Amino acid sequence: MLSRSDFPEGFTFGAATSSYQIEGHKFGGAGPTHWDSFAATPGNVILAENGDLACDHYHRYGEDLDLVANGGFDAYRFSTSWARVLPEGRGTPNDKGLDYYDRLVDAMLERGLKPFATLYHWELPQPLADLGGWRNRDIAGWFADFTEIIMGRIGDRLHSAAPINEPWCVAWLSHFMGYHAPGLRDIRAASRAMHHVLLAHGHAIEAMRGLGMSNLGAVCNMEYAMPADDSEAAKAAAMRYDGIYNRFFLSGLFGKEYPADVLEGIEPHLPAGWQDDFDTIAAPLDWCGINYYTRKLIAPDDGPWPALKEVDGPLPKTQMGWEIYPEGLAQFIERTHRDYTKGLPLYITENGMARADVLENGAIDDPERTAFLADHLDVVQKAIADGAPVRGYFVWSLLDNYEWTLGYEKRFGLVHVDFESLQRTPKNSYHTLKIALTR
Repeated sequence: MLSRSDFPEGFTFGAATSSYQIEGHKFGGAGPTHWDSFAATPGNVILAENGDLACDHYHRYGEDLDLVANGGFDAYRFSTSWARVLPEGRGTPNDKGLDYYDRLVDAMLERGLKPFATLYHWELPQPLADLGGWRNRDIAGWFADFTEIIMGRIGDRLHSAAPINEPWCVAWLSHFMGYHAPGLRDIRAASRAMHHVLLAHGHAIEAMRGLGMSNLGAVCNMEYAMPADDSEAAKAAAMRYDGIYNRFFLSGLFGKEYPADVLEGIEPHLPAGWQDDFDTIAAPLDWCGINYYTRKLIAPDDGPWPALKEVDGPLPKTQMGWEIYPEGLAQFIERTHRDYTKGLPLYITENGMARADVLENGAIDDPERTAFLADHLDVVQKAIADGAPVRGYFVWSLLDNYEWTLGYEKRFGLVHVDFESLQRTPKNSYHTLKIALTR
């Protein structure tokens, strides 16, 4: 594995988590979320598991931040829970929630860690979901109000902030594919959520600028789409997949437009006046984050637009069934820099793999994870050598955690969590990365 000295001076190495996946949502006066409702519905989540307890990071954050600092990392990427700060989504803030994030940020600074905050990582307050959630244009204003409240408390001490983690997941995965809360399969709902999530992003950027904050970015997940065969139909299907998953959000954020091949399917369902929102959506940013895990092979499919399907690929796979394809990260760094951000700093804000880790004799040997991280760090280092302005890399995730519809089965962490005792045990990948980061 490469060491810190192989990267430019000032390059940021970090670990990432998200609020609902680790905090323990039943603590501290947090309000109900649409994930609580989704998980309580039979068949949605393995074993109907939820985020009530998760890793109990709410009480154990000091221990967890010690793991970040002792691992040689420079930064900690975390998210805030809207429903913890505003239990009704609007109205009166929850002082316990604000105080918690105050303590959390102070604890990072005490350990010399740079706080990288994400405002929203998928746990929408249920009262706002009842009003249509991401389908309702008003959510952009509700989100801006939440932004002002939480960043009015902690924004002065953050190194960096971004509004929304992975807009594709918030909108398409959750409203068209139905895999995440609110679990809809509805092209109209998905189209409106696609637009409103970007509009909310833009309003949040404006709110943070109004508070005098800087170093603000956007975090997009990217998935490399390849045709399942050499047919023109497969090539076209892969291009549509790339448009929906990758180009739609980058084009809106950095180009003030949506791709024509995506508008072909969603334009009839977009809200009236959507074309007038791009000045807000494309509010100037200071950096762009790339979350990258895998590639997908795409084939054409009979049926309505987008008329595509995923095909099983031949490469080695993670516990999620995702192919390991570091070359895709190289492509995204190059394309994002060339076609969209044009010189803005880039961060790899999530990268990692799930593995069926087993604790044996007090240790976890996970050589596949170590190799995965090493291969992707090689890609980042080569991209920098070729002139790409990549400024940092964050491993997903610090801890084994609540993996949404998959409950607690899939383990992404550098640190093993026993979900009965909640004991933390650093894996061999953690120890290997620590050696690399401290030399």
